[in-house]
Amino acid sequence: MISLVAVAVILLWGADFKPPKAVAFKIFPSDASLNHQEITETAIITKVAAVCRDMATAQGKDFTLPANSKLTVATVQKACSSSNSALLKATNFKLAIVQISLNNIAVDRKQFSNAHHFDNEAFREGRDLITQGIAKVKINLKEGDYMAARINLGTVTHSLQDFYSHSNWVELGYAGPYSDLIKPDIPLAKTADSKTATCKSCVNDDCTDNILPEIQKNKILTSGYFSLVFPKKPAGKCSHGGFDATSLKDPTGGINKDDVDSDHGFLHPRAAYMAIDATMELLEDIRQAVNQTAFLRLLGLTQISALVFVIDTTGSMSDEIAEVKKVSINIIDSRTGTAVEPTEYMLITFNDADVGLTRTGDIDNFKQQINSLSSSGGGDFPEMCLSGLLVALTRAPPSSDIFVFTDASAKDSALKSAVEAMIESTASTVTFLLTSSVSSRRKREVSDSQSSSSRPMSQSEIQLYKDLTQVSGGQTLEVTKTTLSEASTAITDTFASGLVTVLQVARSAGSAGNFSFPLDTSLSSVTVYITGSSLVFTLYSPTGVSQSDSVTDGSLGIIQTVGNLKKIKLKSNSQTGEWSIDINSTSSYTLRVIGQSSVNILSYFVEISQEGHSDSWGQIFTRPSIGQNATLFLSVTGGESVTVTDVLLVDASESNFVKGSVKSVGGTDYLVSLNRIPEGTFGLRLKGLLNNSSNRFQRQSSNHRKGSRITVKAPIQNTTTPGVPFSFNFTVSTNATAGNYTIRARTSNGFSVSVPSSLNVESGRSAQGTATLTVPSITKSGTDVTLTIEAEAPGSTDLNYATLRLTVSAARGRFSGLYSFSMCLSLFGLFLSLFM
Repeated sequence: MISLVAVAVILLWGADFKPPKAVAFKIFPSDASLNHQEITETAIITKVAAVCRDMATAQGKDFTLPANSKLTVATVQKACSSSNSALLKATNFKLAIVQISLNNIAVDRKQFSNAHHFDNEAFREGRDLITQGIAKVKINLKEGDYMAARINLGTVTHSLQDFYSHSNWVELGYAGPYSDLIKPDIPLAKTADSKTATCKSCVNDDCTDNILPEIQKNKILTSGYFSLVFPKKPAGKCSHGGFDATSLKDPTGGINKDDVDSDHGFLHPRAAYMAIDATMELLEDIRQAVNQTAFLRLLGLTQISALVFVIDTTGSMSDEIAEVKKVSINIIDSRTGTAVEPTEYMLITFNDADVGLTRTGDIDNFKQQINSLSSSGGGDFPEMCLSGLLVALTRAPPSSDIFVFTDASAKDSALKSAVEAMIESTASTVTFLLTSSVSSRRKREVSDSQSSSSRPMSQSEIQLYKDLTQVSGGQTLEVTKTTLSEASTAITDTFASGLVTVLQVARSAGSAGNFSFPLDTSLSSVTVYITGSSLVFTLYSPTGVSQSDSVTDGSLGIIQTVGNLKKIKLKSNSQTGEWSIDINSTSSYTLRVIGQSSVNILSYFVEISQEGHSDSWGQIFTRPSIGQNATLFLSVTGGESVTVTDVLLVDASESNFVKGSVKSVGGTDYLVSLNRIPEGTFGLRLKGLLNNSSNRFQRQSSNHRKGSRITVKAPIQNTTTPGVPFSFNFTVSTNATAGNYTIRARTSNGFSVSVPSSLNVESGRSAQGTATLTVPSITKSGTDVTLTIEAEAPGSTDLNYATLRLTVSAARGRFSGLYSFSMCLSLFGLFLSLFM
């Protein structure tokens, strides 16, 4: 007999206990079945094609899709952008689809929720989830929070799609979607009550006629009961079927249509295509509720990121501030009316004591804010640079472009690890423009006094900025007042639409290197950037032609030098093939090869859940564990026929790499299994072939990442109430250094959040802390809050974080994670009823 004490321990202590989950449309593809990812992507690209056609018609323009061709991300995006040049490249469109799809797939991790899967006849609860989720999406869009909108949209579409697989709507003979599922004020159709029998047992393995005739005749809605643990269900009720304990109890068998091999698999195609139509209907409902621009941003057809300026306004910048303002305005103007025009603008000012923030979507107002800047004060030489950058990273949308102007070292350098973590989690690009280490004003000060408050930046202080740009894929440019404008113009290419990274390397001082990289037929406008001082290089083409750094206008390219930056713009002829470059330097340097192409990579670390008869995965919002295995979701955009040959984690110096094992999950999407996460900073590099040919291509992530030996765990998702303090527990553990770990927390909205300043963590053990978030009482219901909790090891030797998303709700919120105490008590009671 099972020990009830053991059961209680599992339920109340087993935070690592993972019970089986409810299943839905399959996660992995099969030849004859459609999975959630394929259903979601098909619905989005079909709806986008229709929207672009409507836009083109309204403007009197042509809209042409390839004849007799399946709709794909690439073909739809190309057709849309051909009729509207302001629309973005395929990477951004695919990114939106991936973000929505990953959150759709992650719903299968809500293992105990009947409502999320329309199991157990939970129709009212399921419809409530859908309508509330749609309302959240609309609020997110009206507030400009497009990432939150994509997350909520993914969650909603999963439940909506499951309705058609898990209920008998298709069996009832309906030809179209059940539109009332997305309408909160309309009563639901007739549903079976708890005492109404709905099914009879299948005959052997034949379940084609197991729903009772009176249910069909009277058009009564029912759905299958599901459990992988307990066989109990109300008398006469249908089961989900498959690996489902309830389907072993009379009436046996099931009614799910998750794939063609399911009990009602003969109806899978109808259920899947009805789920596609229902998802498109939901998208149209959202489109009608918001403006066209917001809808296009939601689906990745126009920009959703911000353009951010972080500017030092201390007195030492008095000689440069006028030029900084001019350069900032030029950067803004260079993006106006283009595909990379931002949705909003942010200005963060900092000095040696304070940080200020301005944000707006009004470009004229923002220019006025820039032009009104002045420099004053600042007695100490080091400034609050990282504090200003941290505000930018916390408050700006993901994937934003951030420019930092300063002439001083960072007095808050202790925040370096926290800034690195925020760069990773937001995938934003940071570029530092460091004006002359000793300005004319400071030179006069130096002649009078050699005090520490007027010394130039040391190489180690500059290296801090270089380390941060290496993580973000940006640049650290050391310039003067007179070359500041030229430098900003030189890096314009790094922010073009459709930009891809072919190679990115960083080497320490005194290190020579030879670096090779293939250029494929899809690339154009290829540029090589090298930053460093006292360096020489020679570039070699695939045909053996060479050009040294001393030849500014040669057969291979045009070389421009600004400060510590060398830019090589390759000439357009004969670029395809294997290139190489030799670099020799007495100081540290970076190398980056970029170009424009529709073929790019998107990647996220994910956690695989392997309970039940279907795997699922969800994105993890934390650093992976050093030395442990990990899984990466990888999507290749723009290539209809791509063969992936190698996926590597490569450290910044290219001295070490980890090769992954690749599994297709449909189209050009893959799961990559890694046997370990390396030490230090690493980037993702993909190698492959284009169009089933010998045309080799290589892409590298522009940003770098890190692993950690610290684990931070917090609830998966919660709601919080305006004006009411919301507290929850989190844990910090490590298998490395024991001691007092510094704890920090921040929110994307600047809301008040308190955590203990430190936790004492023993190696191999965990420590628990409590976070309390207080959302202002005036906050609108539906507002999304991103909360990040960080734990930093003694001596700043390691750092990890956990990122939570919370929704502000007028109703009192509670945990929606897997292990709430009330849920454990309910399960414990069920165990008692079964085994006593």
